[in-house]
Amino acid sequence: MSDKPTRILQAAARLIARRGVRGLRVEQVAAEAKVSTALIYYHYSDRTGLLRRTLEFINERAVHYTDAAFDADADPLAQLSQMLRLELQDDAEVRENSAAWGELRATAVFDAELREQLAAATARWVADLAGLIDGAKAAGQVATGIDSAAAAERLTAQVEGLSMRWLSGSTTLERARALLAQAVALELGTGRAG
Repeated sequence: MSDKPTRILQAAARLIARRGVRGLRVEQVAAEAKVSTALIYYHYSDRTGLLRRTLEFINERAVHYTDAAFDADADPLAQLSQMLRLELQDDAEVRENSAAWGELRATAVFDAELREQLAAATARWVADLAGLIDGAKAAGQVATGIDSAAAAERLTAQVEGLSMRWLSGSTTLERARALLAQAVALELGTGRAG
């Protein structure tokens, strides 16, 4: 069994994924985590503190499952493709993370503090991908004239959109993965679909 702060964050992520952020109550998180509300306030001060830490927790989980893309023997383009594909897995944790991320992104439209934190997390993701694109340029896998940061931003937006379409039933997982592979090939001019 995980420690109580982790159980609280897991419960918050689960509830956000299922019900959204706007109606989320600390009491619901406490019941889901099987802890007292006082313990949540002790660890996170208030609902805003809980939301901010939950966003960090969701990012940490995503880093954990996308770290599999960083194989020292793999070329940068393969790493980039794998990193993006790992965001589209039929895995309970990945589905929950993606749904919660989408809910937090939608809420950030109305919440300036959350917006700043989300923008910073997105910027880190974009920078990681841009670094892989730069590595692919150095390896001669993609054209040197590609704007790595802009390409990475477009690809992360593509993943987010495809993830939401898949999770909402607008497309299948297989179709989302195929479209993502095509997007990588088109964006980077590789001619290979992932």
